[in-house]
Amino acid sequence: MKLYDQQQTQAEPLRAPNVRLAAVDALYVELERNGIVVLPSIVSDEQLRDMQHAFAARLQHLRWNNFDGYQRTEVYRRMVEDILVLAQGFVDLAVHPLVKKLLSRYLGATYQLTEAKGWQSLPTNYDFHGWHGDTWYEQSEDVPIHREVKLAMYLTDVRSGAFNVIRGSHRQQHPHNLQRAEVERLQMSERIELKGPAGTVFLFDTSVIHRQGLPIREPRQAIFYAYHDASVQLQHEDIAYYRYHPLLLNAAFLGDLSEDDQRVLGFGDKRNYQPAFVRKGELSFLHRAFNSANGAHLRLDQLRQRVVARLRRMKG
Repeated sequence: MKLYDQQQTQAEPLRAPNVRLAAVDALYVELERNGIVVLPSIVSDEQLRDMQHAFAARLQHLRWNNFDGYQRTEVYRRMVEDILVLAQGFVDLAVHPLVKKLLSRYLGATYQLTEAKGWQSLPTNYDFHGWHGDTWYEQSEDVPIHREVKLAMYLTDVRSGAFNVIRGSHRQQHPHNLQRAEVERLQMSERIELKGPAGTVFLFDTSVIHRQGLPIREPRQAIFYAYHDASVQLQHEDIAYYRYHPLLLNAAFLGDLSEDDQRVLGFGDKRNYQPAFVRKGELSFLHRAFNSANGAHLRLDQLRQRVVARLRRMKG
């Protein structure tokens, strides 16, 4: 097992206009060689606090009716979707000059940010997220291994349940969930365990073999941005789920965007837009029960208001 130690450097402003070319070259070479690279600190303490506060606010309760919150489709993770609406720092990080320069070299000039979300992983010893590469495009024998990069940032100190990766395993095969026999053949001497403090930022090629480590001893909060060429044909299940819908943005955070920033964020691009999308599937019994209970509560509250109003009129 190898531990990745983040270099502690002074945080530059998130919208720094100049990025040293030598630094970009070194980071790009590492990303190309290893499939992962830890970036120097690019988030200020103030920005990090704002991002942590906004993210934690969504973790207070499950999203329901008119209450914002997290989604929960798994036992051990709580998901916060569309985090670009939460705080200025999330938008600024997505289009940071250093990030864009690295992505332009690794992905080409037509990449976009296609997804922005985060998770709170809950303490467990259970292996719920094993070794895999991220599937996202429609695969067949004549399709190349398309490039996608994710930016990840820890919002909490990560001392357990850290991101694990097999260095140099990217772009060897189409990404998929590994079977037991494949796991047994992995070069564990190349395993990197990326522990780090809150604010740790790294980029990785999503075809690299990776997983969340075990055990998870304390809740881990992290965000993940996916960047790829939006013209690549998506896999069917992501189209059906509308996973890569156009980004949801907060107008209050968009006042200082360049034309290139707008391109990265997909301004005006409707290729993956699905008009009047409704997710298919049967609503669960629990969902229907909550809806019925909410309706009953509203009717009782209305009845209470009418009774109180009538009593007041009688007293008057």
